[in-house]
Parts: sequence; C-alpha cells; structure tokens
Amino acid sequence: MDSTELEAPGKETITDMNGDEPKPGDLIEIFRNVYEHWAVYVGEGYVVHLLGPDGSLSSSSTINLPIGKNNVLKQKLLEVVSTDEWTINNLHDQEKQPRPPEVIVNEAHKLVGTTRSYNVVNYNCEHFATELRYGNAESEQVEEAVKVTLGVTGLSITVGVVIVAFLLWKTQRSSSN
Repeated sequence: MDSTELEAPGKETITDMNGDEPKPGDLIEIFRNVYEHWAVYVGEGYVVHLLGPDGSLSSSSTINLPIGKNNVLKQKLLEVVSTDEWTINNLHDQEKQPRPPEVIVNEAHKLVGTTRSYNVVNYNCEHFATELRYGNAESEQVEEAVKVTLGVTGLSITVGVVIVAFLLWKTQRSSSN
C-alpha cells in the first residue's frame, strides 16, 4: 500500500457545489438568501469567519444590523453552510498573489475569539476573508452594490434633468404663444 492509499480514519470528504474539496487558506462563498457569507477554510472541516451581520448563521438571515462588533468564530464548515449552497472562490487569485496557506491559517486562528468592527459597507465578512487571504480587505459585493446604486442614481438624475428640461421648454413655449 502506498501513501496515496492511506486515508485518515473517519476523515469525511467535504466538497462544494462543483465537487471541489477546499484546501487550507481557500475562501468559501456561501450563498444566503440576500447576500453571500464568506469564510476562510482552515482545514479538517473547519472555517474561520466573521459572524454575519445579524449574529445568525441561518440561511434565512437578512441584513438588519449593518454596523457593530461581531465575533470571529471557528466552526465546522458544514454547520456554517447549513442548507445553503457554497463554493470555493479565491476570487482575486488571477490578479493578486495569495499569502502562503500556513500564514492565512495561522493568522485566522489568532483571530478566533476576538471581535471585529462590522460595517456592511466598509468591513464585512468578505472584507475579513479577503484580508486573510491577500493581506488586503476588499468586498466585491459592496463594489457591485455601489456600481448598481451609482448607475441607478445616475439614471435617475439623467431622467430628472430631461423631465425638468422638457417642463421648462414646454412652459417657455406656452408663455411665448
């Protein structure tokens, strides 16, 4: 028997919705009802994550406490996931060099049991996870929401300007007749 045939007794294989098995340091994206929750896989079936915005792990969570202090927890991945779908998503690996897995895992373990300021826009669970993996806190969820908001706002302003211009033109036309 060679070493590839040796399996730790009782070791369960955990795979994401694509059939991939996470490795220490991987980012885990969990699809909740209205947002994505993020965690860092630290091995042996565990993740470290910044507790969600409402202090709950439930998939029915909604974002109702966007600012405050939340706990950094180490929990079984499958407990955090619950019945939601999840995937390994090392989203910035193409443009950024991830830190070595042992650095990510060691730093994650040091943070377990601490509290972190939580702000849905400036520092959420995705910021926490990307900061551990890349050394820089980023949130694509927030960036996308800002782009959509700016787009809607820009469109609203444009439509408003067109309506005002039309009303002014119509008023001016009526008064000159």
